[in-house]
Amino acid sequence: MRSLIGAAIGAFCVAAPALAETPAAIVEDVQGKVDGIAFMDYVAPGKIIKLGPKASITLSYLKSCQRETISEGVVLVGAEQSTVQLGEVKREKVPCDTNAAKLSEREANQSAATTFRTMRSDGKAAPAKLPTLYGTAPLVQAKIGSTLVIERTDGKEPTITVPLKNEVMIGGKFYDFAKAGKSLTPGGSYLAILGAKRYAFQVDASATSSPTPIVGRLLRLE
Repeated sequence: MRSLIGAAIGAFCVAAPALAETPAAIVEDVQGKVDGIAFMDYVAPGKIIKLGPKASITLSYLKSCQRETISEGVVLVGAEQSTVQLGEVKREKVPCDTNAAKLSEREANQSAATTFRTMRSDGKAAPAKLPTLYGTAPLVQAKIGSTLVIERTDGKEPTITVPLKNEVMIGGKFYDFAKAGKSLTPGGSYLAILGAKRYAFQVDASATSSPTPIVGRLLRLE
């Protein structure tokens, strides 16, 4: 078995291109022995992951919205899905918005200022579609030491203010509304504020508070 895994890793090393370290997926779950990978890690295209006996990993791809559960074997992370040797993979397409998962400050500020609009069939300007979350409990990536403020922009709702201290952050960089017992309203539009930065987004009207894939509720604010 070890020789087979070694051969698989060798083949991947030959085949894997040298790609930039741009995250392709986020690790949603790890079970068993998986060296060098932890819950909530980002992985880039070309990353090789070795799964020990009875080990498994769940990856959520930021671009393709593919959610993979992989058992044993060797995994080569791709841009939109993994290549797996000597193991099993189960894939499902999940609701997600790549604009929310990869929201940059420049894009967010443009959205918040509503400077970019599309034309409706009647010739009038309509607001550009905001990045959308498909869970009512966002998973927010932000820096420790800042203060996160969430304001409802299309209705009345109590403002949420969260000092991002180490003890409330996952892995030093994520604040999970679900873990904190906080949630937003389905169909609502919001502004996330970090100091002088503004990020506009919305929650899908069909979003629920039940557990949802990370990639569908991930809001990257850094």
